[in-house]
Amino acid sequence: MSRITPFLLTLVSLLAPAARVCGQVPDAPYNTAILGIERSMTPGGMYSASEAANTALREAVTIRDGRIRVDAAKARPSYCSEATYLVFLKLLEAMPEADKAPLDERLAKALRPGNQPDGVGIWGRWNANGPGTAVLFHEQKLGTNFTDPRMARPGDFLKIFWNENIGASEHGHSVIYLGRTNTAGVDSISFWSSNQPNGYGERTVPVSRIKRFLFSRLLHPERLHLPDPWKNDYLSSLVSRSSTPGEMNREAGISTTPRP
Repeated sequence: MSRITPFLLTLVSLLAPAARVCGQVPDAPYNTAILGIERSMTPGGMYSASEAANTALREAVTIRDGRIRVDAAKARPSYCSEATYLVFLKLLEAMPEADKAPLDERLAKALRPGNQPDGVGIWGRWNANGPGTAVLFHEQKLGTNFTDPRMARPGDFLKIFWNENIGASEHGHSVIYLGRTNTAGVDSISFWSSNQPNGYGERTVPVSRIKRFLFSRLLHPERLHLPDPWKNDYLSSLVSRSSTPGEMNREAGISTTPRP
């Protein structure tokens, strides 16, 4: 049983209708709920990008009565893309029926992480090198992607690139953005994810360490559907090759300002 379901059922029921007031979409309608889920995740559990972590992830996400069910406490040890994906799934699980995608058994099974290679299915997109989450958001029109940290809001999903590379030789991190600070002249950002070595938790790093930002803001989770095609060839190719920033921008539909 999810630890946060009672809280989120109230929170998301308040936020989701607000996204439809007068036909206008707020520029961050689900960010508060995302932050609430993040805060509900018990810290720690250790970081590991191992098969043991993949097994724990599969045990944490099950299908019951044709619906997706998430028990994040079982997903230990963990790694970064797994952590942010669990937050995404817990949001979908907690949303009122009127506001969520029609999560029938086929879509629930498609959401469940398994052994999908990079670029294959929903989890395979989210977990892919490069702009995996951003490509999923762009393909399914779930939200907007952008690269300017001045436009970011706490609760945005964020792919951090620690080096200049995109794809096979990248060094990246999938996180939830928490904010930006300047202490003693050091410009820094804070985020939540599964971080080395301790696992789930918050972290603050100097902006100077980050070579590239790629933000994804959730606006329309109700649009989630089975991917067609099932395999994204661009994301699949990034297992063995590098991409250019221009190619990444095209594939992720990146705009300079977040908008509905």
